[in-house]
Amino acid sequence: MPGNSFGSFFRVTTWGESHGPAIGAVIDGCPPRLPLDESVIQEALDRRRPGKGGITESPRKEPDKVRILSGVFEGMTTGTPICLLIENKDARSRSYDAIKDVFRPGHGDYTYLKRYGIRDYRGGGRASGRETAARVAAGAVAQVLLDTCGIEVLSYTIEFGGIVARQVDLDAVRLNRLFCPDQDAAKTMEERAREARASGDSIGGIVETMATGVPAGLGDPVFDKLDAELAKALMSIGAVKGAEIGAGFRAARLLGSQDNDPITPEGFLTNNAGGNPGRHL
Repeated sequence: MPGNSFGSFFRVTTWGESHGPAIGAVIDGCPPRLPLDESVIQEALDRRRPGKGGITESPRKEPDKVRILSGVFEGMTTGTPICLLIENKDARSRSYDAIKDVFRPGHGDYTYLKRYGIRDYRGGGRASGRETAARVAAGAVAQVLLDTCGIEVLSYTIEFGGIVARQVDLDAVRLNRLFCPDQDAAKTMEERAREARASGDSIGGIVETMATGVPAGLGDPVFDKLDAELAKALMSIGAVKGAEIGAGFRAARLLGSQDNDPITPEGFLTNNAGGNPGRHL
């Protein structure tokens, strides 16, 4: 089954199923002599792990302990493929026996069966959100590399259940379970989440990602533009149904004179292009 890898020079392949023995990632192209140990990856996995309260609580309690199987020697990357292993410790496959012949709306069940003629009904198999743990682990390694280039990537919740963050205080992002930059909004968001959970429902939200220190000129025209690659990576996450760069869909409601980012000797005055300028027709 193709489509399990992303990237060229730094290439990530994720593997494993939700209820298989383990999941993980293989990273090919990571430069040598980067300091790396399991604690760096574990910190990122601990932030992702559900089950910490009424927001992303799950009956499945996975420890998500990562092991580095290759590509690291004496605390340094060697330049060879890095294999990361995360064992599945709390998979309860019998819970899915009653619905093994039922297609769940909003999941990949029907699509997988039509595509391959077989599907793993235990938690969605390869289509499970559990696959994102492997992405997080690989992303932690990528951040180690980005640190050497002075590039920082930060994501935070700006909308959840229809509640919008009114301010962006980056110091507040790690102070609440929703990683929201507005503490007051975060409290309301948590209340909304509890209400939805009590009624047996779920809600969605919008996450904003900001990268600083990125050098100009990254990406290749025309099909491998940076914003195209970013959109592909984001849209490959199962629950994501929309990706915007800069002003995004709002740009369609602006005049060109409003959407353009004026250039001054000090730099751009606005960032409607999201750091990835396009072309107005």
